[in-house]
Amino acid sequence: MTMATRRPRQVLRSAGALLLGFVAIVVLSLATDQTFHALDVYPPWGEPMTEPGQNLLALSYRCVYGVLGSFIAARFAPYAPMRHALALGVIGLPLSAAGMVAAIHMDLGPIGYPVALFLTVLPCAWLGGLLHRARRLEA
Repeated sequence: MTMATRRPRQVLRSAGALLLGFVAIVVLSLATDQTFHALDVYPPWGEPMTEPGQNLLALSYRCVYGVLGSFIAARFAPYAPMRHALALGVIGLPLSAAGMVAAIHMDLGPIGYPVALFLTVLPCAWLGGLLHRARRLEA
């Protein structure tokens, strides 16, 4: 295989690893949200979540899913797994910033929750990369 054919394949695999990690985070988060709405743990869709416990619960599983998604991105990365994990975090930063702005303008509940989401994006991505590195060293 020549360098010319290897490079596009790596770029596609790299993009695929990031997409896979991102989709895992989104699907798991939305499925968990829907489950908690259906079980009346959360208020109906469209109503603000004002209870600190509800926001802490949502932040907790989103952090776990952020670590997991970054681990997946690192696991399927064709090279530089930690860089892929962190790249997923960098992708999440403007998305969570947009969520903060939306939460402020639409009065979706306490501002602390979207701020906490924003502040945890990169640490969760880094932890996912570290988890992948530790797992690889064990093998």
